[in-house]
Amino acid sequence: MSTDGNKKQFWKRNTAKVPGSIQHVYGAQHPPFDPLLHANLIKAGNKPQTTPGGKPKKATTFQEFESITSDAWDVGDDDDELLAMAAQNLNIEVVMETANKVIENHSKQQEKQRQDDADASELEDREEEAHEEEQWEEGEESTPEVSFACEPSPLSDGKLVKSLSEAPIGTPKDASLHRQQSLPHRPTIPMVARIADQNTSGTPAMTEREASRLDKFKQVLAGPNTDLEELRKLSWSGIPRHVRPITWKLLSGYLPANTERRESTLQRKRQEYFGFIEQYYDSRNDEHHQDTYRQIRIDIPRMSPECLMLQPMVTEIFERILFIWAIRHPASGYVQGINDLVTPFFVVYVFEYIKEEVENFDVSSLQEAALRNIEADSFWCMSKLLDGIQDNYTFAQPGIQRKVKALEELVSRIDETVHIHMQQYEVEYLQFAFRWMNNLLMRELPLRCTIRLWDTYQAEPEGFSHFHLYVCAAFLVRWRKEILDQRDFQGLMILLQNLPTMHWGNEEVSVLLAEAYRLKFAFADAPNHYKR
Repeated sequence: MSTDGNKKQFWKRNTAKVPGSIQHVYGAQHPPFDPLLHANLIKAGNKPQTTPGGKPKKATTFQEFESITSDAWDVGDDDDELLAMAAQNLNIEVVMETANKVIENHSKQQEKQRQDDADASELEDREEEAHEEEQWEEGEESTPEVSFACEPSPLSDGKLVKSLSEAPIGTPKDASLHRQQSLPHRPTIPMVARIADQNTSGTPAMTEREASRLDKFKQVLAGPNTDLEELRKLSWSGIPRHVRPITWKLLSGYLPANTERRESTLQRKRQEYFGFIEQYYDSRNDEHHQDTYRQIRIDIPRMSPECLMLQPMVTEIFERILFIWAIRHPASGYVQGINDLVTPFFVVYVFEYIKEEVENFDVSSLQEAALRNIEADSFWCMSKLLDGIQDNYTFAQPGIQRKVKALEELVSRIDETVHIHMQQYEVEYLQFAFRWMNNLLMRELPLRCTIRLWDTYQAEPEGFSHFHLYVCAAFLVRWRKEILDQRDFQGLMILLQNLPTMHWGNEEVSVLLAEAYRLKFAFADAPNHYKR
C-alpha cells in the first residue's frame, strides 16, 4: 500500500486512541437511488475501460479504484447532467413524429368531445321545450322530480354529462380532476408499513387477518408475565404498528417481561440517560471529543428520511444520543454507520404518541415529556442492539471483515455463477458488502422495509449479528439477473451500491426473509458446507 501522505490506509488511521475517536467507513454516506432516474447513467457507465493490450485495467488498490470511479458515487447530484445524457440518446425525428401524433390524437379527442357536448345540449334543450309546452297546455304548475341519473354535473356548466370523463376541461381544477381520472391509481406507500403488503393495498382499513394478528399480540402482551418465546414467534412475520413500540422494547431486553416492573424500569432508565447528558454532554467541545461531535453533526443531515432529519429538534436529539453512546463506549467510539441505527427506533417510538404518518410530522409539536421518553428509549434500545455487534465497530472492524468473508464463501456455494462472474471482473465483496454489514442494509432498503426487517431480527436469536449474514446472501442472489447482465467492473459496482429497492414493500421483504431462513437452516449448523 502506498506511503504517500495524501493517501490514507483504508482500514487504519494514524490518530490517537482516545474515547470517542472516529473511524471512517467508506460508502456510508451514499443512499439508495431510483433506477428509473439513473438508467442512462448506468448504461453510459457500462463501457469497459481497456488498455492498449485489450485487457481491462486492474485496480491494484482500493485507492486506485476510488480515484477511477470517484465520479460514479455521486450520481443524482447533478440533475442537469442526467437530463443532458438522456437527451443525447433521443432521436429528434422520432421525438417530433411522436409529438405530432400526440397533438393530432388530442385534437381529434377534443373535437369529438365538443360534438358530444353539443349533441347532449341540443337533446336537453328539446326535452325542456317539450316539457314547457306540455305544462302550458295543461295549465298546471308542476315541480320537477330530482333524478340522480340525469342531474347535470357541476363540471358541465349545466350540460348533461354521461360521466365525469366527458366533462369539459375549462378550469385548472377541472383539468386536474380530468388528469387524475385518466391515470391509474397508485397508493401512497407509508414510511412505516402495515402488516399487509402496502404494494397491493391502498386503503387504511385493517384487514381481517391484520385484526386477528393484532388480537393475538394483545393477548400475549396482556398477561402479568409476557411469554417472550410466543411473542417472538408472532413477531417473526411482522409486528402490527399499534403494538410495535412495546414489542420492540420487550424483545430487545430493554423492558422486563413482568408487567408490574415495567413502569419503574422505564423511569429509572430514562433518569439514568439524562444523568449521562448532564455529566458528559458539556464536554462535546473539549479537545479530545470535538472531532467526534463534529463528525456526528456532519453525518446526521446525510441520513434519511431527510424531511425528518432536517428538523432541528430531531437533529439535537440524535446528536445527544450518538455522542453519549460514543463517550460510554471508548473501545469503538463513534463510527459512521452507527448514526443510521438510531432512526428505526426513533421513528417507531414516535408512533406511541401520534396517529398520522411521520413523514410530514413536526416532531417539535410533541410535549417535552414525550420527546424525552422517545430520546431515552431510542438510546437504550440502540445500545442493546450494538452490544451484540460491537466488534463491527472496534478498531479495524474485525466483525465486519469476518462476516464479509463468510458471505463470500456462502455465495460461492449457493450461486457459483454469480460468484465466478464477480471474480471475473475483479469485484471484491468487501467493496460493496462492507456497507451492508456496517449499516445493516439500511442504505440499501427504504426505511419502511428496514423496520419490517427489524421485526424479524428482533424475533430471531442473534438476528442482527448472525441471521443478517443470510439475509445479505439472499439479498445478493436476489439480483442475480441484473448482476450477470453487467459486463465490467464499474457497472457492477454502480449496481451493487445502488440496487433498485425504492419501491419495495412487505411482500419483497417477506420473500427475502424466507429465503434467508432457508439458507440458515441449510448452512448455520453445518459450517463445513461453506467449504468445497
